[in-house]
Amino acid sequence: MLSFTKALSGEILEKSVLQNDKKKCKRFGPCGVGEKALYLNSFYLDRVYYVPFSAVKRVFKRVAMSKGGYTGKGMFATMPYLVVVYDDGTEKQCLFKQEEHVDELLAYIGKKHPDIPLLSVEGEKKRAEREAQKAAKQQPVISKKAKAQIKELEKARAYLEKRSDLTDALSRTAKAKRVNERSNPSYRWVALAIVLMGLVTFVYGIYAVVTKIDSGVYFLLFGMAIVFLFAGANVLPTKRNNKAYIDRKWREACEEVGKYIKRYPDFPLPEYYAHPIVVTRMIRVITDGFAENSKEALEVVKKDLKALNADVQVEQEEYDEVMAIKPMFLVEDYR
Repeated sequence: MLSFTKALSGEILEKSVLQNDKKKCKRFGPCGVGEKALYLNSFYLDRVYYVPFSAVKRVFKRVAMSKGGYTGKGMFATMPYLVVVYDDGTEKQCLFKQEEHVDELLAYIGKKHPDIPLLSVEGEKKRAEREAQKAAKQQPVISKKAKAQIKELEKARAYLEKRSDLTDALSRTAKAKRVNERSNPSYRWVALAIVLMGLVTFVYGIYAVVTKIDSGVYFLLFGMAIVFLFAGANVLPTKRNNKAYIDRKWREACEEVGKYIKRYPDFPLPEYYAHPIVVTRMIRVITDGFAENSKEALEVVKKDLKALNADVQVEQEEYDEVMAIKPMFLVEDYR
């Protein structure tokens, strides 16, 4: 396996160091993060390339939209990429199936290598512009009650951030539940039928190759392609890809968060919305003068999320927030 691991950068690791580092790397979807290098995928194979961290210039997420290009539209039909810039500015773009894997990888790199920028050059420029606009904007005068509420929310957010594993599970299972609810069940059975046809074709391809029937190798390759395509697309109904399992995981995630916040006196959110980003948006609502307490702020957050759909243009930072928390509100019907 190691012989297929190729360095993309001019810098390389010694064979023994590479072997040990790749073996122990933390995996995120098709990529991985080791102590010495970042491991990247090709179109077909996971972690087949590597770039030593000494050669990495920046790592960031790029999201391709189904319509509108990079405008921020089409937020529920996206293709997430991890982009690694190395050496003299060369880019390697890696496609992920699940966007949360990209976010988790970037968060992990941020902890292990805080010196590596996690935004594109354009992203850093836009963030600086937003910060400048925010600093120049005159903040509304808010009451002492509102200020006290903000402090309480900041404490609640810090409490949630201590158990990011619980809140990440809440977001992840909500997304899975939402996708399952919006999927047509018949598609899974159609996919299963196609895969069965692919298996039959594959078996016939083997028979054709062994008996030297003309064009047998084409049947073999065609059958393999269909099987791998649908097996890797998470379309087929499986033990972990069915409504009952997905619903149970969502309930379990809510219960675990519920047990955790129960130890916090008068937590300002129900367990199914208890996520740091929700609290951040509530703080923002009160700071901007649209609410005075947590209850009012949560209602404004719900209203804002309802208004966001595939036709609304948003900045990348806003997009990331919405994608993390909106599924939780959708599966609970904004109650």
